[in-house]
Amino acid sequence: QVQLVESGGRLVQAGGSLRLSCAASGGTFSSYAMGWFRQAPGKEREFVSTISWIGSNTYYADSVKGRFTISRDNAKKTVYLQMNSLKPEDTAVYYCAASLLVIATMKDFEYDYWGQGTQVTVSS
Repeated sequence: QVQLVESGGRLVQAGGSLRLSCAASGGTFSSYAMGWFRQAPGKEREFVSTISWIGSNTYYADSVKGRFTISRDNAKKTVYLQMNSLKPEDTAVYYCAASLLVIATMKDFEYDYWGQGTQVTVSS
């Protein structure tokens, strides 16, 4: 069983930056692909970014490409999401997830473990 705990979400002004962290416990972190998803009020959960088990492959939603960067530190069992040039439309609860697949995947149904989420609010 893998437990995931996100942190780093807060209120920030448009144009600002945040770094989200997701710490894992249990399981073999280095064996999992990791992903970030988000859900805004009244909207469905959407894919944000994913990284393969050794970090060699990363993918991003078009809406965040060039602004967000995903990375991982397998020694610390942590995945990060660096978010720059934030926009009000980035406001959402951000979730990290772990997939038993080692390859990076954008499909939420391919993730096996989910964190509780961290709130990111971007003011205009």
